[in-house]
Amino acid sequence: GGCWHQCCSGRNNACWAPGARRARCYCDSYCERTGDCCEDYHTVCRHDAVGCAVGPWGPWSGCSSPCGVGSKARSRQVTVPPRHGGEPCPDLKQRRGCLGEHPTCGTAK
Repeated sequence: GGCWHQCCSGRNNACWAPGARRARCYCDSYCERTGDCCEDYHTVCRHDAVGCAVGPWGPWSGCSSPCGVGSKARSRQVTVPPRHGGEPCPDLKQRRGCLGEHPTCGTAK
């Protein structure tokens, strides 16, 4: 059984080829963990694996709540998407709590 040009990253049950004795063999990077890769997986898929690359974090947003507890977020972009079973992308968004301290807070009774 062979992967030819069908290589998938992560766990992908749709990424298979007919293997020996009509059994399915897999061409997703998860097959290395489960041990059911196609015979040519390593030659076809691994040599051109490209790991994900991301850019720098953007600035934090303002607090979602002008007064009291809220959250702010920041994000970053994928600069190189993962290909052929390369490292998957890390988180692209971060969120953290914040306290809105707008000058008008506490004045409205």
